[in-house]
Amino acid sequence: ASPGGSTANLFSYLFKGDLALNITLTAINSVIAALTLPLIVNFAIQHFINDGQQINLQFSKILQVFAIIIVPVCIGMLIRHYAPHFTEKLNKSLRIFAVLFLISIIIGAIVSERQNITEYLAQVGIATALFCMFSLCIGYFLPRLFGINSAQARACAFEIGIHNSTLAMTIALTVMANSTVAMPAAVYSIFMYIFAALFGMFLNKIAPHPAPIAT
Repeated sequence: ASPGGSTANLFSYLFKGDLALNITLTAINSVIAALTLPLIVNFAIQHFINDGQQINLQFSKILQVFAIIIVPVCIGMLIRHYAPHFTEKLNKSLRIFAVLFLISIIIGAIVSERQNITEYLAQVGIATALFCMFSLCIGYFLPRLFGINSAQARACAFEIGIHNSTLAMTIALTVMANSTVAMPAAVYSIFMYIFAALFGMFLNKIAPHPAPIAT
C-alpha cells in the first residue's frame, strides 16, 4: 500500500535511469497515496483482521514526504541552472557519495533489526523477497515491451521496487499500534536496497548504454 520511496531517485542516479521521470513519479505517488493508501489499508484490515479499525492518513505526513522530495530537487535545479560547470565537476564526487550513502542505508537497516531479523526472515522473508524481485523485473521489462527506452524503464523499475517502508512502519506502529503488521515492511526495507543494487548492476550488464533522454 505504501507509495514509492524517495530512495528510488538515488538508484536512478546511480544506475543511469531517467532521474527527472523518477522524481516526478515519486512526487505524484506521494500525493496520490493520501487517497489510495487509506483505502487499500482499510480494505486489508477488513479482509485480514476485521476488527473495525479505520486508518486516516494525516495530510501533514503527505506534505512532509512531498517536501523531502521536492525541496532537494529544487535546490539542485537552481544550482545546475546558475552554476552548470560547478555541477559537472561535482558529478563524480556525488556518485561516490551516493554509493557510500546507499551502503550505509543497507548496513543501518540490517543493524537496526539485528535482534529480530532471524524471526522476521523466517516468517515473511520469502514473500517479501519475491515481491521485491517481481516488482523490479515487471517495472523494467514491461515498459521495455511497450517500447519505452532503457533509462525510463529503469526509473519505472526503481519506482515500483523501492517503497516508502518508513511510512508503512510508521502507520503500523503508531496508527495501528501493531508491531506484527510492521514486520513485512521492516524485512522489505532490507531486501529492497540489496536487490535494487544488484538489479541495477544487472541492467548495466545487459543494457550498458541506455537510450539518450531528450532535453
